[in-house]
Amino acid sequence: MPLYQVVVLAVVQGVTEFLPVSSTAHLVLVPWIFGWKDPGLAFDMALHLGTLAAVAAYFVKTWLRLLFLAFGRRALPARATEPDHDLYSNPRLFWYLVAATVPAGVAGLALESYIETTWRSPLVIGSMMIVIAGVLWWSERIGRFDKDLGRMTLADSLAVGAAQALALAPGVSRSGITMAAALVRGVNRTAAARFSFLLSTPIIAGAVAKEALDLVRQGLPAGMAAPFAVGIVVSGLSGYLVIAFFIRFLQTRTFNIFIWYRLVCGIIILALAIFFRDPVATP
Repeated sequence: MPLYQVVVLAVVQGVTEFLPVSSTAHLVLVPWIFGWKDPGLAFDMALHLGTLAAVAAYFVKTWLRLLFLAFGRRALPARATEPDHDLYSNPRLFWYLVAATVPAGVAGLALESYIETTWRSPLVIGSMMIVIAGVLWWSERIGRFDKDLGRMTLADSLAVGAAQALALAPGVSRSGITMAAALVRGVNRTAAARFSFLLSTPIIAGAVAKEALDLVRQGLPAGMAAPFAVGIVVSGLSGYLVIAFFIRFLQTRTFNIFIWYRLVCGIIILALAIFFRDPVATP
């Protein structure tokens, strides 16, 4: 696998995993546009491992604070100006995150065969890009934006967790649908992004664990050691930078630019699927 393809796909994964634009859609579309071959399981695992490292590194203090608070202790106290200051008003948030992880985990196990085959149709991907653009638009219009993480309830968390299960359909965007659900529940944009990213950690970790088991059975293909390492580093660095950028972006901006992007991208994917060859079928 050429190094330039490794870098491009790793950047695409790192950027689109955390923005509400669907990493699956882009990782299908980009290789098809350039006529690249499927990089395979090993590289897919490398990309997920990189984004897992990015979100874990960015939120390491947050996770430690949540874990200690869950057991009745305060650790690494956050200053009033830090985003994590709101955590101390909600010591049960760690358990809410645990509960919110369950729907997507159950759905993933139940629907695995559809996720990897039938649902990877470009018609599904393009349609979901457009549909979720509409969902994001609707959530922006009805959201109250008056809750931070300190005010999130178990019901809020379960609603976001249930929405995350819908992201198993390619093109939906895990971050997009979970943030939209949080906005509908009255959560402000920045808190919605933080909760979404925290919730992504166990889901991405689960995907990495499954891919690791499959890779152990198959073994690392010859010549994939360097792409594997570069994929981890590039997707991790780009993912970390995108998380930091996006949280700052939402402090003063809306989701509108991503809504328009999804609409345009969805229309392009549908047009390619209808008038040209199927990108998923490209070897």
